[in-house]
Amino acid sequence: MATPSVYTCQSSMLLLLLLVSPLISALAVPLLAPGAEAGPALGNAERRHAGYGVPLRIMPLGASITWGLESTDGNGYREAVRQRLVDGGNRVDMVGSRRHGKMRDNDNEGWPGFVVDEVYAKANLSVPRLLPNLVLLNAGTNDCIQNLNVSGAADRMRRLVLGVLSMSPRSTVVLSSLLVNKVAATDRNVLLVNAQYQRLAAELRSTGHPVVFVDMHGSNGPQLADLADDTHPDDKGYRKMAAIWYSGIADASRAGFLRAPESVPGDGSK
Repeated sequence: MATPSVYTCQSSMLLLLLLVSPLISALAVPLLAPGAEAGPALGNAERRHAGYGVPLRIMPLGASITWGLESTDGNGYREAVRQRLVDGGNRVDMVGSRRHGKMRDNDNEGWPGFVVDEVYAKANLSVPRLLPNLVLLNAGTNDCIQNLNVSGAADRMRRLVLGVLSMSPRSTVVLSSLLVNKVAATDRNVLLVNAQYQRLAAELRSTGHPVVFVDMHGSNGPQLADLADDTHPDDKGYRKMAAIWYSGIADASRAGFLRAPESVPGDGSK
């Protein structure tokens, strides 16, 4: 028969366990699978707002910056965006008719030197075939470099954005402004185009189109010191771009724009 002192000891230990258990649970850290990399710390709300659980077939669409020119690994912004989404619980497949960079799943639709109308022509071929449900669109820098009808940039971009949404009906377009440029005349054109893009995105979104605008020319985007040449980011600049793209995807998710693609994408293993 147990003595009163034993009961007292057992009761004290039980009380201690009840008090300590919540603290242990709060301090618990999830383990990573062998070879996995820890991503940025994300709260549950941010995970949901970045499309948590929605399979994403992402088409990076544009010219040389989309291609990843001047990044040391050729990945540009693409790997950082992909990894953050995967870390947040999304099944991601990058798609496009081209491959570039050392990253896994390096498909993209980046065409160095192309102006907006040429990007549109390539999108006409690839979007209906690959049916992305998320398009990261950065195009128009070459129009600015060539001083190509800058005042009509919004019309060309409107055709491209609406074309993508029509060719892949479950898609969302994240449209970015153009990056800062070291050539003064080009950057003046960039500012004119960016104002048009921002108005266009607001107009399309207000009329029910799943379009999000992100600003790459602002204080959070690549600065002059983050350019590897007159036009293209270095690795630091591309990381800044990736963070802005991610914020745009989170915006799209909060708005309820993200929908599963027409067929479940792969995991990017090819």
